Amino acid sequence: MPDQNTRYCLECGTEVRGRLDKKFCDDQCRTQYNNRLNRKEAIYMRTIILVLRRNRRILKSLNPMGKAKVSSEKMKLKGFDFSYFTNISKTRNGRCYFFCFDQGYLPVEKGYCRLVTKNKNTGL
Repeated sequence: MPDQNTRYCLECGTEVRGRLDKKFCDDQCRTQYNNRLNRKEAIYMRTIILVLRRNRRILKSLNPMGKAKVSSEKMKLKGFDFSYFTNISKTRNGRCYFFCFDQGYLPVEKGYCRLVTKNKNTGL
């Protein structure tokens, strides 16, 4: 019969020997335990990063010269997701550019967006 001080590995359940604060029997169990705990969060973050990268690729393909005007419908047809962006840059007159890393867009007249590329010279 195990005594009260017997500790068991949080991953595999085998008895843990050594330091009193030790929680795992070896490094492999510790790694498996932490990977299992973080798996859902990692999948969620990876999915968002993939959407952001796709958005950036779409903006860059539609804006080869650094400035362009494109219909939002054309962006949607290519798979652009307006829900995801990395940051917002507000201009002095209160307009908001939405950026996916260095590629951005500004919703202008109905159904169109002005595309820009962020660089040191534009101040965006």
